[in-house]
Amino acid sequence: MASPVVPEEGILLGRASVPGVNHPAVVTVRDGALYDITSRVAPTVRDICEMGDPAGYVLRAEGSRIWALSDALSSSWGTEGSYQRLRLLSPIDLQAIKAAGVTFVVSLLERVIEEQARGDKAKADALRGEILSLIGTNLSELVPGSDTAMKVKETLIARGVWSQYLEVGIGPDAEVFTKGQPMSSVGYGADVGLHPMSSWNNPEPEVALVVSSAGSIVGATLGNDVNLRDVEGRSALLLGKAKDNNASASLGPFIRLFDGRFTLETIKAADIALNVTGEDGFVMEGKSSMSQISRSPESLVTATVGRHHQYPDGFVLYLGTMFAPVQDRGGAGKGFTHKLGDVVSISTPSLGTLSNRVRLSTECPPWTYGTSHLLRDLGKAGLL
Repeated sequence: MASPVVPEEGILLGRASVPGVNHPAVVTVRDGALYDITSRVAPTVRDICEMGDPAGYVLRAEGSRIWALSDALSSSWGTEGSYQRLRLLSPIDLQAIKAAGVTFVVSLLERVIEEQARGDKAKADALRGEILSLIGTNLSELVPGSDTAMKVKETLIARGVWSQYLEVGIGPDAEVFTKGQPMSSVGYGADVGLHPMSSWNNPEPEVALVVSSAGSIVGATLGNDVNLRDVEGRSALLLGKAKDNNASASLGPFIRLFDGRFTLETIKAADIALNVTGEDGFVMEGKSSMSQISRSPESLVTATVGRHHQYPDGFVLYLGTMFAPVQDRGGAGKGFTHKLGDVVSISTPSLGTLSNRVRLSTECPPWTYGTSHLLRDLGKAGLL
């Protein structure tokens, strides 16, 4: 049974573009409708996430009904007249956008293949078999940084297949990188962008945690950490070019805030489903089980924020994916890559469904509304 676009229960927080309103509205869902809860107390999503009880605040906040939820969802698709119609936006605003990489065994293997293949997808199948014969399935039971993990590392170095991806996959330090800048992410129904230089790329279906400046995990949402496999495969030093492009970070449809019924344990037990449907009739489905993550969500948050690094406006943290598509598309041995027009849907019952259409980053709406624009518009509206 497919997950609904919006979870059937829970305290939801998001943002929307509302006709006639010059600033993004902070919204929640009540009785099948979208409510505007923007106020001087909390003019941004960031402000709510910094509160001691974000869920309690949203539950009690006064608001005005602005649209039926079903109409808001359908209106969010496409780009035509996007600034003149109601549409959902990414549910975060001032938060930093961070991501953890190589947190699942399957993802770890595919990153090694990318590196060894140097971006040549024709070599991937042969490399996959060769590397699996060396490491077997023991990596699924390894605790990163443990003595056993270090022995595996020594064995792989001796056989000439050690990789920087294996270092962050089973070594003591997690990979945490900047996925995009604050205000740059896109939401449900928006186009997601691929850099035109890429010919081998894929979606990355993930859970993203919403974390306050104090390091408290206050909620979660779904994310697509759009990835250019050929670019990162040529060199890990090209991570920024592979990951941070126009419309390459998708989040939504809403943040579900933690309360008594929805907790971090819910996230740890979640299965994340992926569906890619192409205009050519191609369909790919997959699943990523959070129970298989090799580093706990708490440890990834600790690796991101602390005395070593602060985030005054909080951050959202993509947790990584175990899903790495190998299904051939366009011929035997060619593996999976996106085609323009693909619709990517990422879902789990507790968070809903995040759907986006794939375009070139150069053809997606340019990112022109940043932090300075938001603050000016909130000031003009008397909300600051």
